[in-house]
Amino acid sequence: MKIATWNVNSIKARLANVTHWLEQGRPDIVLLQEIKCQSPDFPVLDFKALGYHVETVGQKTYNGVAILSRAPIADLVTRLPGDETDEQARYIEATIGNLRVASIYLPNGNPVESDKYPYKLRWMERLRRHAATLLARERPLVLAGDYNVIPTDADVYDPEGWRADALCRTETRAAFRRIVHLGLTDAFRALDDRAGQYSFWDYQAGRWPRDEGLRIDHLLLSPQAADRLVATGIDRDPRGREKASDHTPVWCELSG
Repeated sequence: MKIATWNVNSIKARLANVTHWLEQGRPDIVLLQEIKCQSPDFPVLDFKALGYHVETVGQKTYNGVAILSRAPIADLVTRLPGDETDEQARYIEATIGNLRVASIYLPNGNPVESDKYPYKLRWMERLRRHAATLLARERPLVLAGDYNVIPTDADVYDPEGWRADALCRTETRAAFRRIVHLGLTDAFRALDDRAGQYSFWDYQAGRWPRDEGLRIDHLLLSPQAADRLVATGIDRDPRGREKASDHTPVWCELSG
């Protein structure tokens, strides 16, 4: 079973690129972020034509997450528990076969002097609490998405230049570690420990041609899922295509 996460940065603007990659990569489950449209406007028929079931949590212009799956999608959760006042479309969770999956678009948090950074940290603590609840069920689980977290200096082209950024701050990394230390496995790092492996390159300042990127898109696996991990990768090809998202797909393969 191949599972991918991809921040598409507007599904309507990237539709041709997304469908092309689905036809080439043939993932079984795709977890999308930043679809940037309301759910009724999501191009469901294009994905059904490729054999996917579709569930979305949309929001006009901003945010938005989706699950695409070749198998039926059940037991849907459409918001991260812990704050009923939070209306941002950043979380969707479901069961597919014997697997529980979530598509996550964690807040960016910049500028750190604004209320956006405390919101990011509160959101991460909500995710930690919810992940603990899910892990207590002792079933295969994949929490994937754009975490807007650079876990280590090996995951950024310029560690010192990014040190004070919300994606890289000590508090952010500590909050991410608290989530991982519940018993989750970073699928990519479990099989690839090379520095300089990125999933995001900013549109500005020629970051893509110079390979000045960040690894901020992660698939976190429960022990039951990690035991089935057989392959992982970052597919750079979509980032080099015309009208590309600034992110590229990250995937893992589970046996069974």
